[in-house]
Amino acid sequence: MKADHFEQQKLLALADEDVALTQLAHRKRTLPETAAVEAALESERTFAEAEVRAETEVRDLDREQKRLEGDVDTVRQRADRDRSRIDSGAATPKEITSLQSELQSLGRRQSDLEDQVLELMERRETADAALVAAQTGRASAVADRERAEQLRDDSLADIADSTSRHQAARDEVAAAISAPLLTLYDRIRTQTGTTGAAMLKARQCQGCRIELNGRELAAVRNADPHEVVRCENCGRILVRTAESGL
Repeated sequence: MKADHFEQQKLLALADEDVALTQLAHRKRTLPETAAVEAALESERTFAEAEVRAETEVRDLDREQKRLEGDVDTVRQRADRDRSRIDSGAATPKEITSLQSELQSLGRRQSDLEDQVLELMERRETADAALVAAQTGRASAVADRERAEQLRDDSLADIADSTSRHQAARDEVAAAISAPLLTLYDRIRTQTGTTGAAMLKARQCQGCRIELNGRELAAVRNADPHEVVRCENCGRILVRTAESGL
């Protein structure tokens, strides 16, 4: 395949734009800001789950405490009735003995229930502290996530702007290259994943950084200036310039 020597040199500008576009695409895929957003989201989810668990425990403890306090009140009322019966003077000695025995049992029951209430109140304090910690942690994670999202969006906007500029520059260069040469370049670029052409500088392909050996170098040296030559190692179009060392 033949193409004007000066037209081939335009491929270097095209390759420069493709390198820039490839780097921008890689930067977009590997943005540390995106990872920071994901980390903040995970932290936010963790604290939100902890908050739900703490809220559930607080509610459960409140219900249990309310139930126990109701039991204490019931026992206290029963004891008050027994004492009133004894104090009324209307109870028989046998009934008084029975009431006094019941009062002792009620006293023990009330004491046990009150101990349980105190234990629940201590557990409630712990649960309240866990709830506050979870709420504080989630609020902090939300703020971290919002900051990370802003930084990510700023970086993405910068990448999009740069991509637009380099794409426009590439389109302008590509428009000045003949269709057959551009088609070949793009096919090679797809194969390499980066560029379809590279400068031959000091006898070295700048695409794969491999220096041409004697036979390869002689073939390139003897080729017509308008002949499209390719690197035998990476397949890129070798663009010859005054720096090629031929």
